[in-house]
Amino acid sequence: MKYKNIVRGKFISRPNRFIAYVEIDGREEICHVMNTGRMRELLLPGAELFLSESENPARKTRFDLVAVRRGEEIVNIDSLAPNKVAAEYIPTLFPGAALVRPETFYGKSRFDFYVETPKEKIFLEVKGVTLDCGGEARFPDAPTERGAKHLNELIAAKAEGFRAAVLFVIAMKGVASFAANAATDPRFASALGAASAAGVEVYAIDCEVSPNEILPGKPIPVRI
Repeated sequence: MKYKNIVRGKFISRPNRFIAYVEIDGREEICHVMNTGRMRELLLPGAELFLSESENPARKTRFDLVAVRRGEEIVNIDSLAPNKVAAEYIPTLFPGAALVRPETFYGKSRFDFYVETPKEKIFLEVKGVTLDCGGEARFPDAPTERGAKHLNELIAAKAEGFRAAVLFVIAMKGVASFAANAATDPRFASALGAASAAGVEVYAIDCEVSPNEILPGKPIPVRI
């Protein structure tokens, strides 16, 4: 996926989950943060940012924060990007996919994608990852009750005869593996282990990230 009207800035502060103060061309601006995760290791004072300038003059915030530089890498932090990356990657993950339907309900559950191949019916949940712990990507960066709930729902779908999978979209390069962040959310880590044991497929991919684009990269080993 591509972004329009990208400008560079510097991070100043983040008073709440939804907005940040940034410096653009020597002036202070308020921008919308497109990810409610903590990202404390990324949003450091002076960090180089990449922001998309809105074309809507009626908006309260003129800019959306979409990426941040971390060392030599750029990390995409747009929470809408992982599903768009996943949509591009699904034909690789599930060859022969004849139907790809986003936001599909199954019972009381809503999964990110429902996919059909000539032989299978598949539910896929997608999680975006921005946390790099010494070369290993980890999820989540804050406790997520919703994340564990999604995994348990995939287990139920698998038990009903569907193929079920979760795809972790690592919004950066430079990581060698992926694992659940048990130190931050042991419940999610336990749910991921239970899902894998129940036959839910667990995948992870990295991404090719530039200031104005994010594309699917290559598969990354998963450590359960």
